[in-house]
Amino acid sequence: MMNQYETVFIVTPVLSDDQVKEAVAKFKKVLTDAGAEILKEENWGLKKLAYPIKHKTTGFYNLIEFKAEGSVINTLETQFRRDEKIIRFLTYKMDKHAIAYSDKKKKLKNEEASN
Repeated sequence: MMNQYETVFIVTPVLSDDQVKEAVAKFKKVLTDAGAEILKEENWGLKKLAYPIKHKTTGFYNLIEFKAEGSVINTLETQFRRDEKIIRFLTYKMDKHAIAYSDKKKKLKNEEASN
């Protein structure tokens, strides 16, 4: 059964924009190779962390929303742990309320873009 997930990960701030894009593309490829369907991707940019992580006070935040089998999460999180560019990550299984909210937000964004 396909569940809907969102994952937020923080990329180390010492990388260039191209290197950050490569890192994001790598994790999108991990998902698509495992049979996941990517629904939404957001780059939140460089933000200050609430507390230092690995002596870093900022990081590039990224969000990917996707549908996948539960087994895909283990593969994705293993790749996050192995990559030294990732300083933190969190993957969340969305419930029906979170999915409805996300769909509503997408619809509003599309309406604003068309106006």
